[in-house]
Amino acid sequence: MTKNKYLSLTIILLITFVAPAIGGYATSAFKEPWYSQIILPSFNPPSWVFAPVWSSLYFLMSLAIWKIWIKIFDSKLIKLYFVHIFFNSTWTIVFFGFHQIGLALINLIIILVFIIILMKEYFSKDKISFYLMIPYISWTSYALVLNSAIFLLN
Repeated sequence: MTKNKYLSLTIILLITFVAPAIGGYATSAFKEPWYSQIILPSFNPPSWVFAPVWSSLYFLMSLAIWKIWIKIFDSKLIKLYFVHIFFNSTWTIVFFGFHQIGLALINLIIILVFIIILMKEYFSKDKISFYLMIPYISWTSYALVLNSAIFLLN
């Protein structure tokens, strides 16, 4: 554990942003032509929306766990966060890499369970961390609806 606030934030950001780096590779390497050939729901956003939204969410969730790191350093909660990041990074591999829509849906449910657990813990330890997670749980819930619709349509 490092008590240096800026170094710890840098470490958390670097580890957290490994997830979208993996996801970006899987998406660029395996998305097409498969994704263009599946049926998407009418409420599917344009592809350009995902990168800025997810980048913002990764930054907010990093800030949430960083506040826990510098305030109380709850090692179990920090480990839980990084396990959650693992599942977060695997969704893109499962969906775009393996083209397994149903398995990706199960992965999203697991991610949502992790988010709920994290938010419950944050609420009792640091309210700002809790509030920083609201956009993430909202978007991930939307992603669950979207993934469900794609599963049902295909």
